[in-house]
Amino acid sequence: MSEISRNLDHGDLRAVAAWRDDAPAPRDPESADLQPSTKPAAAVLYTSRVMHRRLIAPLYRFVYRVFYLLLDVDRIDEAAQDLRLFSHNRFNLLAFHDSDHGLGQPGKLRVWAEGVLANAGIALDGGRIRLLVLPRLLGFAFNPISLWYCEHRDGRLRAVIAEVRNTFGEKHGYLLASDGQPMPYDTMHEKEKCFHVSPFFDLVGRYRFSLNEPAEHLRVLIHETREGVPVLDATLAGERLGLTDSAIVKLVLAMPLMTLKVVAGIHWEALKIWARGGRFHRKPAPPDVPVS
Repeated sequence: MSEISRNLDHGDLRAVAAWRDDAPAPRDPESADLQPSTKPAAAVLYTSRVMHRRLIAPLYRFVYRVFYLLLDVDRIDEAAQDLRLFSHNRFNLLAFHDSDHGLGQPGKLRVWAEGVLANAGIALDGGRIRLLVLPRLLGFAFNPISLWYCEHRDGRLRAVIAEVRNTFGEKHGYLLASDGQPMPYDTMHEKEKCFHVSPFFDLVGRYRFSLNEPAEHLRVLIHETREGVPVLDATLAGERLGLTDSAIVKLVLAMPLMTLKVVAGIHWEALKIWARGGRFHRKPAPPDVPVS
């Protein structure tokens, strides 16, 4: 963590430092039946702050506000049933569409995730899968990254799938796992970069992912290196809100046209990096496999 910390300012470190303090105590599956339980919400919101910091010339940093939606993929209709302003697979002020993720087919979210895991020898035995996304706002969404948190039936994490998109309509998944064994949420994972995202970085590089368990606080850190040299940090820090009509109104008024601004912001920030002398790289062909 020290290599990452040296490249973050005090504001960014405050977001990162909360991970271990926020992380819940490990669950003991053998004693779970002895503990009083409350059924977790089918979906929640996270008001969030996203930071990107370029660590090589031209140096650059930007921060923007968004709000994320965390859904249990088996309970999306339950989340929507009592809300007027949120819908599943149909237009609304706020909506989630199965077609935006995984196989791109209605009702196939779990099928896709379990297929990805099965290819890696990982079984959940019906365990919970939660998906972190930017929701559709007035019918439009663009998700630079979506995270699938995949737990075994015993409640312990088995894998996270980072579903990454670029502005060329392509996507690729990075599977974060530990050979199918239970793993703490804050386990660091390194993956070889193989998917084009920014025209100002080539495909030579590695990602280091650090996550916490989404609870009251949400934390995600992605640290990119090129031949051992740090080149980029991206962080996401969020605070949980209940998914209610009043919360939706509040967030939409605070961040109107958020999803359109995400796309516009990507191009605007890229233009500023180019104007500062950033080297342009042509887009290579996407990976041969959908998940690596």
